[in-house]
Amino acid sequence: MFPALKNIYRLLSIVQTLARNDLLWLLKDVGVPNSVIKTAHIIVKPKTKGRPGERIANALQELGPTFIKFGQALSTRTDLLGEKLAKDLSKLQDNLSPFDKTEVRNIIEQELGIEIEECFSEFTWEPVAAASIAQVHFAVTQEGEEVAVKVLRPNIERAFTKDIALFLWIATLLEHSRPEIRRLKPIEVVEIFEETVRLEMDFRLEAAAAQELAENFASDNDFKVPNINWQRTSRRVLTMERISGIAIDERDAIIQAGHDPDKILIRAATSLFKQVFRDGFFHADQHPGNLFVGKEGEIIAVDFGIMGRLDKPTRHYLGEMLESFLERDYPRVAELHFEAGYVPYNKSVQAFTQACRSIAEPILDKPQNEISIARLLAHLFQVTETFEMETQPQLLLLQKTMLTAEGVGRTLSPDANMWFLAQPLIRDWVGKNLGPETIVLNAVGEVADGLRRLPMIVSNMEKNVAAITKSGLKLNPDTVRTMSGTQKTNKPLSSRFYIALIIILLGLLIFN
Repeated sequence: MFPALKNIYRLLSIVQTLARNDLLWLLKDVGVPNSVIKTAHIIVKPKTKGRPGERIANALQELGPTFIKFGQALSTRTDLLGEKLAKDLSKLQDNLSPFDKTEVRNIIEQELGIEIEECFSEFTWEPVAAASIAQVHFAVTQEGEEVAVKVLRPNIERAFTKDIALFLWIATLLEHSRPEIRRLKPIEVVEIFEETVRLEMDFRLEAAAAQELAENFASDNDFKVPNINWQRTSRRVLTMERISGIAIDERDAIIQAGHDPDKILIRAATSLFKQVFRDGFFHADQHPGNLFVGKEGEIIAVDFGIMGRLDKPTRHYLGEMLESFLERDYPRVAELHFEAGYVPYNKSVQAFTQACRSIAEPILDKPQNEISIARLLAHLFQVTETFEMETQPQLLLLQKTMLTAEGVGRTLSPDANMWFLAQPLIRDWVGKNLGPETIVLNAVGEVADGLRRLPMIVSNMEKNVAAITKSGLKLNPDTVRTMSGTQKTNKPLSSRFYIALIIILLGLLIFN
C-alpha cells in the first residue's frame, strides 16, 4: 500500500505539470473522470502554448531525466502517438545543467580508486556536454593521450528506479482498466525502456558495445570508432580516445574541408547498412552530435549507450521487405509479414497487400530525394490495430534510427536519397543471403537449434504444467509461451524449419 501512496503523490505533481502545459486531455484519454480534470484546471492554470507535441516535450523536460528519456523512446511509437506527436517528441533534447565539479571529482576518484591528478595530467572541469544521464569532460592522461571522460550524473540511478516503478504501476493500471490497449503492450514497453536505460547507465557495457562495433569495422577505413581506455573506465566513468571532426550535418564546413557531401552520404548509408544487415548490431542514436567527418572523410561515431540488435530472421525479413517496397512488389511485402508471423494467419493477405499499397504509393510517388523509408515504416506500424499486428520493439528502434539518419542525409546532400544509394547493397545482400542454398543451410541450422532446445522445453513444460494443474489454475496462451521460453518472439515456427525437417527425414529414409 505504501508504494501505491508514493506513486499517487508523485502523480499529483505530474498532474500539476500537465495542467501548466495544458495537457490534461491526456488524462481524459486514459479514462480519468471529467470532474477530476475540471478541478485540476481550476487549481492550476495553463501557462504554455504551442502544438500538443511541443507542450508534451516541455512537460517531460520539467519532469526530469527519466521522463526525457521516456519521451525520446516514445518518439518511435507512431502507432501509439501518431506521426505529428511523435515527430515533436523526436526533437526532445536532454541538455541539462552541468553538475558541480566536486561531484565530478568524487565520482571519478571513487570509481577509479585514484586521485584525479594521478590519473590525468590535465582535466577540463567545464563540461563540453551535459545530458540527462551523464556529462563529458576533455582530459589528457599521464601518458599524454588526449581523451574524453564521460561521468554519470550523481543519484541518477535512484531517481530512475523510482520513476520506473511509477511507469510500471501506471502501465499495469492501464492494462487492467483498458483491455483494448493490451495489444500495444504498455508494460512491455516500460520494461524494454527500463532495460535500455539501465544498460545505458553502465558505462562498462557502453565501452564493450563500442569495442564490438570497432571490431566489426576493423578493416573498414570509412567508419571509425574511438579507442576505449579500459584502465580508466568503470561503471560510472567512461574514458575513450578524443576525436576531432566536423559534425555530419555541417554541410558548408564539410565542403570547405575539401570533402564531397554526396560521397560522405554514401559512406554514412553504407556503414548503417553494414551495421543493420551484415552485423545485426547498430548504433541506434545517430543524431548529428554523435556522428563526425574525419580528416580523410571517414565517418566517426561516438556515444554507444543505445545500440540495437537484429537476429538473422529479422534481418532477412527486413532486407527483402525494403527491396520489395522499393520495387513496389506489394504482394511480396504482405507475404513477408505473414511468413515472419507479424500478422496473424487468420487475416486476409489480399487486404494486407492493399494496405501496403495505400501506405507506400503516396510516399514512393514523391521525388527521390523526398522519399522517406522511415516514414513508410511508421505508416506501416499505424495499421497494426486493423490487422492485429503485435509490436516489434527491435523494429521500432531501427525505425527511429532510420528517421534520424534520413534527416542527417537530407541536410548533408539535399538532392540525394540514402536508401536509393543503398539499394544495390540491399539487393546484393538479399541475393546472397536468401538464395535457395542459403535458405536450406539456415533452415537446417534452425532444426538443429530447435532439436537442442527440445528436451529442455519439454522438461520445463512438464514441470510447470504439472505444478499449475495441481493447483487448479488455468493456462492462457501467453502463460504457455512464457513457460516454453518462446514468449519474446511471439512467432510461429518458420516455414523453413518444416522444409528443412522434411529434407532431413527424407535424407534419413534414402540413405538408410
